[in-house]
Order: sequence, then structure tokens, then C-alpha cells
Amino acid sequence: MPNSDQEVVSRYLQGDAEAVDTVNSWISRAAWPYQRRLSSRWEDVLQDVRLEVTRLLGQARDSVPVYGSGGFTSYDEDQTREQLAGWVHKDHIPRVKIKIGESWGTSEHRDLERVALAREVIGPDAELYVDANGGYTAGQAVRVADRLTEYGVTWFEEPVSSQDLAGLAAVRRQVRPDVAAGEYSWSLADSVRLIAAGAVDCLQLDVTRCGGITEFLRGSALAAAHNLQVSGHCAPNLHARVGVAVPNLRHIEYFHDHQRIERMLFDGALDPDGGILRPDADQPGLGLTLRESDAERYRRD
Repeated sequence: MPNSDQEVVSRYLQGDAEAVDTVNSWISRAAWPYQRRLSSRWEDVLQDVRLEVTRLLGQARDSVPVYGSGGFTSYDEDQTREQLAGWVHKDHIPRVKIKIGESWGTSEHRDLERVALAREVIGPDAELYVDANGGYTAGQAVRVADRLTEYGVTWFEEPVSSQDLAGLAAVRRQVRPDVAAGEYSWSLADSVRLIAAGAVDCLQLDVTRCGGITEFLRGSALAAAHNLQVSGHCAPNLHARVGVAVPNLRHIEYFHDHQRIERMLFDGALDPDGGILRPDADQPGLGLTLRESDAERYRRD
């Protein structure tokens, strides 16, 4: 990082008002994927000053709840059973999510069979969530949701496209599970539109898309002002460090593919045992260190 930027961040850490405005503008004006590089920029500075990001942001809690997320429609029954049983019975995660809306909503029967299978595997006490990835029409989503209540589903993510604000709001008014969306919010304005439309019971935010850490916190405050909770989308070890600073955080998505890569390539990846991630306040930055020797085999020049 250039020395001038280091000086700005140093003044930011001392509470200098002008530096705070400057740093916030770096993040809020950055276009994706530059937002991801801003996270690295912060990481460099925080490593230099040996400061953990949770201490910089201020902690509202010591740990964050997670839910196991995967259950892809491409899985056969054995794969689904193994994954769900691992989360609930081995890792003791008390909430899990599977995908439905297969082939853009053309396989409702299999969707419901897989929901029934999930409930069988996880038992009656674990929370069961579903994610349709926008695969249904509004009317279809309402009909499916009526069946989902038979299996105690409490979270219905993107029953229709997150671009269809009227459709999301219509579904939300007619179903029992909480409706969630927001993973494709690229700015605070996108979150405003979801909330203003009455489209969500819980606002999803993704720190790698929404504008970085600062905008994640702003989005969370916006949701709180409307009596809504937020949920961190994917990248669990990144969201854990941010999530402890958010009083209205409901949970973080412990996404199968991302946690697998994080644990495979980084020291400092957190253990989800008991359904929580607990950041180590003594680890500077984001608490992750790349194991370069393990990553080297994947290098592509």
C-alpha cells in the first residue's frame, strides 16, 4: 500500500474525521471486483498494525451463528444424506439449507422429495431452509411454500428472482417461511429497493459484492432501521469477522464450496462446531493466512 494511504488509515484508526470520510469513500465508490482488492488493502494495513478487524469495527458479540449450506440439486440421495448428516450430527450445526427450484422450477416433485429427505436426515429439531435461486414464478412459489410448511421450512430464499421486487413482495405476503434475498445487492441502493418494496423478512448481504466492509455495516444499519435482520452470504470466514460487529445479524451462510477452500488453503479458518464461528481476537487482520505451499499446486501462470 502506498505510504500516503497508510497515513490515511493510521489517522482513521485514531478517529480522525477527515480520514474516516476518505476511507469510507474508497470503499463505497469502488466497483466490483475492486471491492475485493479493498479487503486485501485493509488486510495489509491491519496486519502491519497487528489489529484484528473485529476490534477495529467494534464487537457486538463474541461469535456468529451459521447454517450449513449446500444440498445442491445435482446431488443424489446418498450425497445429500452424507452432507446434511455431517453438519447436524457431526458438526452439531442446528440449521441447514438445500437448493430447490431445479431446472427453473420444472421439477417441483423432486424438489419436494428432497425437502422431505432433508427433514428425515436432520430430524425434527434442526431448522430447515431452502433456496430456489429465483427458479419459480410467484404463483408457483406460493404453492410450493404451502407444501414446505409440512416439513417445517422456515427460510425461503429467492423464491423468485431478486430482480422481481413485486413478485418477491407478493410471495412474502402469502407464505409462512421468512423470505430472504439480497445476495446480488451491489450497493446500498439495491438494499433500499428490496426493503422499500416489502420484499424480504431478512436482508442478505455479501461483503464481497455490496461494497466491502463499510457498506456491509451500512446495509445492516439500514435493515435495523426497518426492524429487519441481516444474513451474510457465503465466504463464512470473511463474514464471521464482520458479523460480530452487527447487532442485528441473524446468521452467516457456511457454504460448502467456500468453507472447503478456506480450510484447504488458509490457516485460521474457523471451526463451525456447535453452529457458531468464533473469531480469535488475537489474530490480526481477517485472521487468515494463506498456506502458500498448499496453494502452489494450483498456480496458473
